[in-house]
Amino acid sequence: MEKYFGGVVVIALLLLAYLTLWPVPIKPVQWIPPVPDGYTGPHAVNTKLANLKFISLGADEGPEQIVIGKDGKLYTTVTSGKILRMNQDGTQREVYANTGGHILGFDFDAQGNIIAADVDNGLVSISPDKKITILTNQVYGEYIRYADAVAVAKSGKIYFSDASTRFSPKEWGGVFQASIMDIMEQRSTGRILEYDPATKITRIVAKGFSFANGIVLSQDEEWLFVNETGKYRVWKISIKSDNLDISYPNNLALMLFENLPGYPDNLMRGLDGKIWLGLVKPRTPALDKITLTSTPFIRKLTYRLPRFMWPVPKQYGHVIAFKEDGNIVADLQDPSGKYPETTGVTETADRLYIQSLHAKGIGWLPK
Repeated sequence: MEKYFGGVVVIALLLLAYLTLWPVPIKPVQWIPPVPDGYTGPHAVNTKLANLKFISLGADEGPEQIVIGKDGKLYTTVTSGKILRMNQDGTQREVYANTGGHILGFDFDAQGNIIAADVDNGLVSISPDKKITILTNQVYGEYIRYADAVAVAKSGKIYFSDASTRFSPKEWGGVFQASIMDIMEQRSTGRILEYDPATKITRIVAKGFSFANGIVLSQDEEWLFVNETGKYRVWKISIKSDNLDISYPNNLALMLFENLPGYPDNLMRGLDGKIWLGLVKPRTPALDKITLTSTPFIRKLTYRLPRFMWPVPKQYGHVIAFKEDGNIVADLQDPSGKYPETTGVTETADRLYIQSLHAKGIGWLPK
């Protein structure tokens, strides 16, 4: 019995040593988020996103972003790295391009090129004849590690987010794993970049974001709306900003939304002046407490736990639309989470297409 008890003690001590001392790649800093308001006010619980119609993607999944091209076709990125093209009803689906990396956000420029954020290759251009060109993968001599979302201005300048300068999906197990690591760490290394095709210069517009994500231009193209996923916020950033640190108050960086009920992901320009925002996961008290408000030590301990023990939020479909002044004009939810990880919305005259990080097809609603 003593030998058995001694073995149990040794195992317990080894487990304790692992949970408290084993090296981890994250170096967390303290951050105390605001107390969530939950699903109240303009975000009161509803089922307007339930009963989506469905367009199959065959063997592919994860229509992270959807864009309607000038040819009237629907283009979407998927987790395999491909860009798919199809009719708006899903027929005649084909592989339009494959960069060999993993594309998240993309946009079209005036010449019909797809300008894409490729987490493996940086900012890339795909011409109508399918030629793939890396436009930029560095800024000030530093590699772009997590190219995420793209907005092309009428001037030709390209604005895109570099979600994290700490964790690259290519090195850390993929898009979802790298994003979790960055948000757990809370070092706020995300940034917004500008690439000028005329000069081939890449510069930092603004920095200091806890996972810089979705991005869209204002109608006058003087401002950028930017999702800060890790702190549940949406910013309005002047394109005149230059290496601006949003940690310090400045009239070039205005906070449009804070304390959102979920993690904001993509931003997409809609019709009639609307901007659509997808909330990829809901906030939970446990996640706020364990991975954010807790001490850096507790977050390191959490990271050492098996992945199935991580406090990942449940599935919850949620997208909203707002005007540039911050007035929320639509809020669509599906508490069942049947369509997982709603990253955003693409609006046409007769449909709302729902984007997703992991769904096995495209959800849509008739308007």
